[in-house]
Amino acid sequence: MLRLERTGTPKDLGNKLGISTRTLYEYIAFMKQELNAPIVYERQKQSYKYISECKLCFNGD
Repeated sequence: MLRLERTGTPKDLGNKLGISTRTLYEYIAFMKQELNAPIVYERQKQSYKYISECKLCFNGD
């Protein structure tokens, strides 16, 4: 949804993911701070988006 810039508002995205808006904000903050994800919220589009290309990798270690 982020890549397509179709997340909707934070409330909408939280509902889509089955989490509260507060939890969504915590996840976004974690992604930005710990994973260095270049995420911003664009008010005109009412969507989160990546401001530059990125690749997030997760492993089981």
